[in-house]
Amino acid sequence: MSANLKYLSLGILVFQTTSLVLTMRYSRTLKEEGPRYLSSTAVVVAELLKIMACILLVYKDSKCSLRALNRILHDEILNKPMETLKLAIPSGIYTLQNNLLYVALSNLDAATYQVTYQLKILTTALFSVSMLSKKLGVYQWLSLVILMTGVAFVQWPSDSQELDSKELSAGSQFVGLMAVLTACFSSGFAGVYFEKILKETKQSVWIRNIQLGFFGSIFGLMGVYIYDGELVSKNGFFQGYNRLTWIVVVLQALGGLVIAAVIKYADNILKGFATSLSIILSTLISYFWLQDFVPTSVFFLGAILVIAATFLYGYDPKPAGNPTKA
Repeated sequence: MSANLKYLSLGILVFQTTSLVLTMRYSRTLKEEGPRYLSSTAVVVAELLKIMACILLVYKDSKCSLRALNRILHDEILNKPMETLKLAIPSGIYTLQNNLLYVALSNLDAATYQVTYQLKILTTALFSVSMLSKKLGVYQWLSLVILMTGVAFVQWPSDSQELDSKELSAGSQFVGLMAVLTACFSSGFAGVYFEKILKETKQSVWIRNIQLGFFGSIFGLMGVYIYDGELVSKNGFFQGYNRLTWIVVVLQALGGLVIAAVIKYADNILKGFATSLSIILSTLISYFWLQDFVPTSVFFLGAILVIAATFLYGYDPKPAGNPTKA
């Protein structure tokens, strides 16, 4: 049963990661009449959906009792204001990260984004060493060097990029790259900070995600008011929303819950395998379906190095057992 759950969570992670990146990219580049949907409002709606999903999961864990659900929410959130406030920092950073991903995929093709975003492994490792005093093995340090080399190859300018400069300027590519790099740093810090909080308390992951979603909604609404307030007052909060937009929002809302399930049921090797499959699928679909990406030999070399680094980072060599005496 555990093996089935492990591979099921793996499959769901591959589907969620690949489909989110591709649908988000498609939704930000699709030419339609009327105003395009605002990414800032999509982030807020995703946070609200995540809260609703987590409340349903807590309700399920409390044996489908509304009285028990009300007691848990009251005791774990309202009666522990300081514990709840601890989530404000990572929540603000996650909100920034979610907005940056829309910026990145508005300016980069899905394949380049997918590979470059794996730099979050590097930032997470560095923050784990500095904040959690985690010790990395030789294989992990080696994988980080390979990872940086692979991403450098992927970002290496090619002749095809020069030919496509009319459609995608170097300036927009730079904006996309900066958005991905900033998202990698924010992801690394927020992830390690969240891990530290989870280790220090005994609250469930679902309660913590409700707290994250609460602050995320507040920070997200602040972003809507500051950056898109005029557009919202003119065309409405849900301007430009269509079926594709709602698919993107739901996939983003479920992302954190899928990762939580994978952490519970799968190991690092399987997560690395899921990442690799997602990169390969994103590359193929970007080339054949979205037709906004032409892979080069340098890109393939970089992608292979990144996939290898992902596996190597999760590799845990087992020490050889002591021989038994006769």
